[in-house]
Amino acid sequence: MQKFWDNTDAAVGRTGETPVPTRPGPEQTRVFPTGLQIGNVRIAPATVLAPMAGVTDTVFRRFIKNLGGCGLIMTEFTSADGVLRDQRVRGRYLHFYEDEHPISAQLFGSDPKVMAEAARMVEGLGFDLVDLNLGCPAKKVVKCNGGSGLLRDLPAIGKIFEAVRAAIKIPFTVKFRAGWNDENIICVDLAKMAEDCGLCAVALHARTREQGYSGQARWEWIAAVKQAVKIPVIGNGDIRTPQDACAIVAQTGCDAVMIGRTAPANPWIFRQITQYTAKGSYEEPAEADRYQMIRTYFQMLIEEELPDAVGKMKQFASWFTHGVAGGAALRKGIYESKNAPEILARVEGFFEERLRSSLVSTS
Repeated sequence: MQKFWDNTDAAVGRTGETPVPTRPGPEQTRVFPTGLQIGNVRIAPATVLAPMAGVTDTVFRRFIKNLGGCGLIMTEFTSADGVLRDQRVRGRYLHFYEDEHPISAQLFGSDPKVMAEAARMVEGLGFDLVDLNLGCPAKKVVKCNGGSGLLRDLPAIGKIFEAVRAAIKIPFTVKFRAGWNDENIICVDLAKMAEDCGLCAVALHARTREQGYSGQARWEWIAAVKQAVKIPVIGNGDIRTPQDACAIVAQTGCDAVMIGRTAPANPWIFRQITQYTAKGSYEEPAEADRYQMIRTYFQMLIEEELPDAVGKMKQFASWFTHGVAGGAALRKGIYESKNAPEILARVEGFFEERLRSSLVSTS
Protein backbone atom coordinates (compact mmCIF):
# COMPACT_ATOMS: atom_id res chain seq x y z
CA MET A 1 0.00 0.00 0.00
CA GLN A 2 1.69 3.19 -1.20
CA LYS A 3 1.77 6.11 1.15
CA PHE A 4 1.82 9.73 0.08
CA TRP A 5 5.38 10.33 1.17
CA ASP A 6 6.75 7.34 -0.74
CA ASN A 7 6.99 9.46 -3.90
CA THR A 8 6.19 13.04 -3.00
CA ASP A 9 7.28 15.81 -5.32
CA ALA A 10 5.77 18.65 -3.33
CA ALA A 11 7.93 21.74 -3.10
CA VAL A 12 8.32 22.49 0.58
CA GLY A 13 9.93 25.76 1.60
CA ARG A 14 10.58 27.31 4.97
CA THR A 15 8.02 30.04 4.36
CA GLY A 16 4.66 30.34 2.68
CA GLU A 17 2.40 27.41 1.96
CA THR A 18 2.90 23.90 0.66
CA PRO A 19 0.74 23.24 -2.43
CA VAL A 20 -1.15 20.04 -3.08
CA PRO A 21 0.72 17.78 -5.54
CA THR A 22 -1.45 16.91 -8.53
CA ARG A 23 -1.30 13.15 -8.62
CA PRO A 24 -4.24 10.73 -8.85
CA GLY A 25 -5.05 8.13 -6.25
CA PRO A 26 -6.79 7.86 -2.86
CA GLU A 27 -4.05 9.90 -1.22
CA GLN A 28 -5.44 12.97 -2.98
CA THR A 29 -8.64 12.78 -0.92
CA ARG A 30 -8.76 15.56 1.66
CA VAL A 31 -11.69 14.13 3.54
CA PHE A 32 -10.76 13.96 7.21
CA PRO A 33 -13.01 13.29 10.23
CA THR A 34 -13.90 16.42 12.16
CA GLY A 35 -13.94 14.49 15.42
CA LEU A 36 -14.86 11.26 17.13
CA GLN A 37 -16.63 10.11 20.25
CA ILE A 38 -14.75 7.88 22.69
CA GLY A 39 -17.25 6.87 25.32
CA ASN A 40 -18.59 10.11 26.74
CA VAL A 41 -15.58 12.15 25.60
CA ARG A 42 -15.67 14.15 22.37
CA ILE A 43 -12.32 14.38 20.57
CA ALA A 44 -12.09 17.19 18.02
CA PRO A 45 -10.17 17.48 15.79
CA ALA A 46 -9.70 13.74 15.20
CA THR A 47 -6.00 13.89 15.99
CA VAL A 48 -4.10 12.39 18.92
CA LEU A 49 -0.63 13.11 20.29
CA ALA A 50 0.91 9.69 20.86
CA PRO A 51 2.33 8.86 24.28
CA MET A 52 6.13 9.04 24.09
CA ALA A 53 8.57 8.28 26.88
CA GLY A 54 10.70 11.29 27.72
CA VAL A 55 8.67 13.54 25.43
CA THR A 56 4.99 13.96 26.31
CA ASP A 57 5.33 15.52 29.74
CA THR A 58 3.00 18.32 30.80
CA VAL A 59 5.16 21.02 29.20
CA PHE A 60 5.24 19.40 25.77
CA ARG A 61 1.55 18.50 25.92
CA ARG A 62 0.51 22.09 26.70
CA PHE A 63 2.96 23.36 24.11
CA ILE A 64 1.28 21.20 21.44
CA LYS A 65 -2.19 22.20 22.61
CA ASN A 66 -1.31 25.88 22.39
CA LEU A 67 -0.15 25.51 18.78
CA GLY A 68 -3.62 24.19 17.90
CA GLY A 69 -5.13 21.30 15.97
CA CYS A 70 -4.62 18.44 18.44
CA GLY A 71 -7.80 16.86 19.76
CA LEU A 72 -6.40 14.53 22.43
CA ILE A 73 -3.11 14.46 24.32
CA MET A 74 -1.63 11.55 26.26
CA THR A 75 0.87 11.18 29.07
CA GLU A 76 4.15 9.34 28.81
CA PHE A 77 3.58 5.62 29.30
CA THR A 78 3.63 5.02 33.03
CA SER A 79 4.20 1.92 35.15
CA ALA A 80 1.00 0.91 36.94
CA ASP A 81 3.10 -0.62 39.70
CA GLY A 82 5.08 2.61 40.03
CA VAL A 83 1.89 4.66 40.25
CA LEU A 84 0.75 2.64 43.24
CA ARG A 85 4.08 2.39 45.02
CA ASP A 86 5.74 5.76 44.58
CA GLN A 87 4.31 9.25 45.01
CA ARG A 88 7.21 10.60 42.96
CA VAL A 89 6.08 8.56 39.96
CA ARG A 90 2.60 10.02 40.22
CA GLY A 91 4.00 13.51 40.55
CA ARG A 92 6.30 13.16 37.58
CA TYR A 93 4.14 11.28 35.09
CA LEU A 94 0.55 12.02 36.09
CA HIS A 95 0.70 15.74 36.79
CA PHE A 96 -1.42 17.82 34.44
CA TYR A 97 -3.21 21.17 34.21
CA GLU A 98 -6.85 22.00 33.55
CA ASP A 99 -6.12 23.38 30.09
CA GLU A 100 -4.89 19.93 28.98
CA HIS A 101 -8.37 18.38 28.80
CA PRO A 102 -9.23 16.08 27.20
CA ILE A 103 -6.25 14.05 28.37
CA SER A 104 -5.58 10.32 28.60
CA ALA A 105 -3.22 8.59 31.01
CA GLN A 106 -1.38 5.63 29.52
CA LEU A 107 -0.43 2.77 31.83
CA PHE A 108 1.59 -0.40 31.33
CA GLY A 109 1.83 -3.54 33.41
CA SER A 110 0.92 -7.21 33.42
CA ASP A 111 -0.95 -7.78 36.70
CA PRO A 112 -4.72 -7.27 36.26
CA LYS A 113 -5.26 -6.26 39.89
CA VAL A 114 -2.43 -3.73 39.83
CA MET A 115 -3.61 -2.35 36.51
CA ALA A 116 -7.16 -2.00 37.80
CA GLU A 117 -6.08 -0.21 40.96
CA ALA A 118 -3.78 2.14 39.03
CA ALA A 119 -6.59 2.91 36.57
CA ARG A 120 -8.90 3.68 39.50
CA MET A 121 -6.29 6.09 40.86
CA VAL A 122 -5.94 7.74 37.45
CA GLU A 123 -9.70 8.23 37.30
CA GLY A 124 -9.60 9.82 40.72
CA LEU A 125 -6.93 12.26 39.57
CA GLY A 126 -9.33 13.63 36.97
CA PHE A 127 -8.08 12.15 33.72
CA ASP A 128 -10.66 11.86 30.95
CA LEU A 129 -9.51 8.46 29.66
CA VAL A 130 -7.24 5.56 30.59
CA ASP A 131 -5.16 3.79 27.95
CA LEU A 132 -3.33 0.46 28.13
CA ASN A 133 0.09 0.30 26.50
CA LEU A 134 0.61 -2.87 24.45
CA GLY A 135 3.03 -1.29 22.03
CA CYS A 136 6.28 -0.36 23.75
CA PRO A 137 9.09 -2.49 22.25
CA ALA A 138 11.75 -1.60 24.85
CA LYS A 139 13.53 -4.68 26.18
CA LYS A 140 13.33 -3.59 29.83
CA VAL A 141 9.55 -3.29 29.52
CA VAL A 142 9.05 -6.44 27.44
CA LYS A 143 11.08 -8.62 29.79
CA CYS A 144 8.56 -7.78 32.54
CA ASN A 145 5.77 -8.86 30.18
CA GLY A 146 4.68 -5.25 29.77
CA GLY A 147 4.06 -3.21 26.64
CA SER A 148 4.32 -5.29 23.47
CA GLY A 149 5.54 -8.25 25.54
CA LEU A 150 1.91 -9.08 26.30
CA LEU A 151 1.15 -9.53 22.60
CA ARG A 152 2.32 -13.14 23.02
CA ASP A 153 -0.46 -13.83 25.52
CA LEU A 154 -3.97 -12.83 24.45
CA PRO A 155 -5.69 -14.51 27.44
CA ALA A 156 -3.56 -12.41 29.82
CA ILE A 157 -4.55 -9.27 27.91
CA GLY A 158 -8.19 -10.28 28.23
CA LYS A 159 -7.88 -10.50 32.01
CA ILE A 160 -6.40 -7.00 32.16
CA PHE A 161 -9.17 -5.67 29.92
CA GLU A 162 -11.85 -7.14 32.18
CA ALA A 163 -10.23 -6.00 35.44
CA VAL A 164 -9.66 -2.42 34.34
CA ARG A 165 -13.05 -2.09 32.68
CA ALA A 166 -14.77 -3.21 35.88
CA ALA A 167 -12.72 -0.78 37.99
CA ILE A 168 -13.43 2.53 36.23
CA LYS A 169 -16.27 4.48 34.66
CA ILE A 170 -14.25 6.74 32.35
CA PRO A 171 -13.45 5.56 28.81
CA PHE A 172 -10.86 2.77 28.56
CA THR A 173 -8.78 2.37 25.40
CA VAL A 174 -5.77 0.39 24.22
CA LYS A 175 -2.80 1.15 21.97
CA PHE A 176 -1.11 -1.90 20.50
CA ARG A 177 1.10 -3.20 17.75
CA ALA A 178 0.02 -5.65 15.07
CA GLY A 179 1.76 -8.56 16.77
CA TRP A 180 5.04 -9.85 18.11
CA ASN A 181 6.41 -10.55 14.63
CA ASP A 182 5.18 -11.27 11.10
CA GLU A 183 4.35 -14.85 12.06
CA ASN A 184 2.20 -13.67 14.97
CA ILE A 185 -0.19 -10.99 13.69
CA ILE A 186 -2.98 -10.75 16.26
CA CYS A 187 -4.28 -7.20 15.77
CA VAL A 188 -7.76 -8.19 14.56
CA ASP A 189 -8.28 -10.73 17.34
CA LEU A 190 -7.03 -8.27 19.93
CA ALA A 191 -9.30 -5.49 18.67
CA LYS A 192 -12.34 -7.80 18.73
CA MET A 193 -11.52 -8.85 22.28
CA ALA A 194 -11.17 -5.20 23.31
CA GLU A 195 -14.60 -4.45 21.91
CA ASP A 196 -16.12 -7.50 23.60
CA CYS A 197 -14.61 -6.43 26.94
CA GLY A 198 -16.17 -2.98 26.75
CA LEU A 199 -13.20 -0.87 25.66
CA CYS A 200 -14.22 2.36 23.97
CA ALA A 201 -11.58 2.65 21.21
CA VAL A 202 -8.41 1.02 19.90
CA ALA A 203 -5.25 2.54 18.43
CA LEU A 204 -3.02 0.44 16.20
CA HIS A 205 0.61 1.20 15.47
CA ALA A 206 0.86 -0.81 12.29
CA ARG A 207 4.23 -2.42 12.96
CA THR A 208 5.24 -5.52 14.89
CA ARG A 209 7.29 -5.54 18.06
CA GLU A 210 10.12 -7.15 16.09
CA GLN A 211 10.16 -4.20 13.67
CA GLY A 212 10.58 -1.63 16.39
CA TYR A 213 10.45 1.62 14.41
CA SER A 214 12.09 0.29 11.26
CA GLY A 215 10.55 -0.41 7.88
CA GLN A 216 7.17 0.85 6.78
CA ALA A 217 3.98 0.73 8.79
CA ARG A 218 1.46 -1.70 7.25
CA TRP A 219 -1.65 0.41 6.98
CA GLU A 220 -3.63 -2.55 5.65
CA TRP A 221 -3.60 -3.95 9.20
CA ILE A 222 -5.41 -0.81 10.36
CA ALA A 223 -7.98 -1.32 7.59
CA ALA A 224 -8.50 -4.93 8.73
CA VAL A 225 -9.09 -3.82 12.31
CA LYS A 226 -11.51 -1.11 11.19
CA GLN A 227 -13.54 -3.68 9.26
CA ALA A 228 -13.61 -6.03 12.26
CA VAL A 229 -14.95 -3.75 15.03
CA LYS A 230 -17.57 -1.07 15.54
CA ILE A 231 -15.72 0.98 18.16
CA PRO A 232 -13.47 3.84 16.94
CA VAL A 233 -10.13 2.86 15.42
CA ILE A 234 -7.17 5.23 15.58
CA GLY A 235 -4.44 4.79 12.97
CA ASN A 236 -0.77 5.25 13.89
CA GLY A 237 2.48 4.84 11.98
CA ASP A 238 4.35 6.86 9.34
CA ILE A 239 2.13 9.94 9.44
CA ARG A 240 4.71 12.55 8.56
CA THR A 241 2.68 15.13 6.64
CA PRO A 242 -0.92 16.36 6.43
CA GLN A 243 -1.18 14.45 3.18
CA ASP A 244 -0.26 11.25 5.03
CA ALA A 245 -2.97 11.92 7.60
CA CYS A 246 -5.61 12.16 4.88
CA ALA A 247 -4.15 9.18 3.02
CA ILE A 248 -4.34 6.86 6.02
CA VAL A 249 -7.98 7.83 6.59
CA ALA A 250 -8.79 7.29 2.90
CA GLN A 251 -6.98 3.95 2.71
CA THR A 252 -8.06 2.44 6.03
CA GLY A 253 -11.28 4.17 7.06
CA CYS A 254 -9.81 4.88 10.51
CA ASP A 255 -11.68 7.35 12.71
CA ALA A 256 -8.67 9.40 13.83
CA VAL A 257 -4.91 9.57 13.48
CA MET A 258 -2.26 9.35 16.17
CA ILE A 259 1.06 11.10 15.61
CA GLY A 260 4.23 10.36 17.54
CA ARG A 261 7.78 10.94 16.34
CA THR A 262 6.79 13.60 13.79
CA ALA A 263 5.44 15.91 16.51
CA PRO A 264 8.75 16.86 18.20
CA ALA A 265 10.34 17.64 14.82
CA ASN A 266 7.29 19.46 13.47
CA PRO A 267 5.02 20.51 16.33
CA TRP A 268 2.85 22.39 13.80
CA ILE A 269 1.75 19.09 12.19
CA PHE A 270 -1.66 19.02 13.92
CA ARG A 271 -2.52 22.57 12.88
CA GLN A 272 -1.27 21.84 9.36
CA ILE A 273 -3.67 18.89 9.07
CA THR A 274 -6.58 21.19 9.89
CA GLN A 275 -5.40 23.75 7.34
CA TYR A 276 -4.80 21.17 4.64
CA THR A 277 -8.18 19.51 4.96
CA ALA A 278 -9.91 22.90 4.94
CA LYS A 279 -8.24 24.51 1.93
CA GLY A 280 -5.76 22.09 0.32
CA SER A 281 -2.61 23.85 1.51
CA TYR A 282 -0.91 24.55 4.81
CA GLU A 283 1.49 27.02 6.33
CA GLU A 284 5.16 26.18 6.64
CA PRO A 285 6.90 27.93 9.54
CA ALA A 286 9.21 30.81 8.75
CA GLU A 287 12.48 31.11 10.63
CA ALA A 288 10.91 33.67 12.96
CA ASP A 289 8.16 31.15 13.75
CA ARG A 290 10.71 28.49 14.58
CA TYR A 291 12.59 30.92 16.81
CA GLN A 292 9.41 31.79 18.67
CA MET A 293 8.54 28.10 19.01
CA ILE A 294 11.92 27.13 20.49
CA ARG A 295 12.00 30.11 22.83
CA THR A 296 8.44 29.45 24.01
CA TYR A 297 9.08 25.78 24.75
CA PHE A 298 12.35 26.46 26.56
CA GLN A 299 10.74 29.21 28.64
CA MET A 300 7.91 26.85 29.57
CA LEU A 301 10.49 24.29 30.76
CA ILE A 302 12.18 26.91 32.91
CA GLU A 303 8.89 28.15 34.40
CA GLU A 304 7.81 24.60 35.24
CA GLU A 305 11.05 24.20 37.22
CA LEU A 306 11.55 20.66 36.03
CA PRO A 307 14.66 19.05 37.51
CA ASP A 308 15.69 17.83 34.07
CA ALA A 309 14.96 21.08 32.17
CA VAL A 310 18.51 21.38 30.85
CA GLY A 311 18.47 17.78 29.63
CA LYS A 312 15.10 18.37 27.94
CA MET A 313 16.43 21.44 26.16
CA LYS A 314 19.40 19.53 24.80
CA GLN A 315 17.18 16.59 23.86
CA PHE A 316 14.76 18.76 21.90
CA ALA A 317 17.42 20.94 20.30
CA SER A 318 18.12 18.46 17.51
CA TRP A 319 14.41 18.17 16.69
CA PHE A 320 13.54 21.83 16.92
CA THR A 321 16.49 23.03 14.83
CA HIS A 322 15.82 20.56 12.03
CA GLY A 323 15.93 22.46 8.75
CA VAL A 324 17.45 25.61 10.25
CA ALA A 325 20.45 26.90 8.30
CA GLY A 326 23.46 26.88 10.61
CA GLY A 327 21.54 24.72 13.09
CA ALA A 328 24.60 22.59 13.80
CA ALA A 329 26.38 25.55 15.39
CA LEU A 330 23.34 26.29 17.53
CA ARG A 331 23.07 22.69 18.65
CA LYS A 332 26.75 22.67 19.57
CA GLY A 333 26.28 25.79 21.64
CA ILE A 334 23.27 24.30 23.40
CA TYR A 335 25.05 21.04 24.17
CA GLU A 336 28.01 22.94 25.66
CA SER A 337 25.81 25.14 27.88
CA LYS A 338 25.77 24.53 31.62
CA ASN A 339 22.33 25.78 32.62
CA ALA A 340 18.89 26.68 31.28
CA PRO A 341 19.34 30.49 31.11
CA GLU A 342 22.58 30.03 29.16
CA ILE A 343 20.81 27.75 26.66
CA LEU A 344 17.98 30.24 26.20
CA ALA A 345 20.49 33.07 25.71
CA ARG A 346 22.28 31.07 23.00
CA VAL A 347 19.00 30.42 21.20
CA GLU A 348 18.03 34.10 21.35
CA GLY A 349 21.47 35.25 20.21
CA PHE A 350 21.56 32.80 17.30
CA PHE A 351 18.16 33.67 15.89
CA GLU A 352 18.31 37.40 16.52
CA GLU A 353 21.59 37.57 14.61
CA ARG A 354 20.09 35.59 11.73
CA LEU A 355 16.98 37.77 11.65
CA ARG A 356 19.12 40.95 11.66
CA SER A 357 21.22 39.57 8.81
CA SER A 358 18.07 38.73 6.90
CA LEU A 359 16.74 42.27 7.29
CA VAL A 360 20.05 43.76 6.13
CA SER A 361 20.19 41.53 3.04
CA THR A 362 16.66 42.46 1.97
CA SER A 363 17.01 46.22 2.60
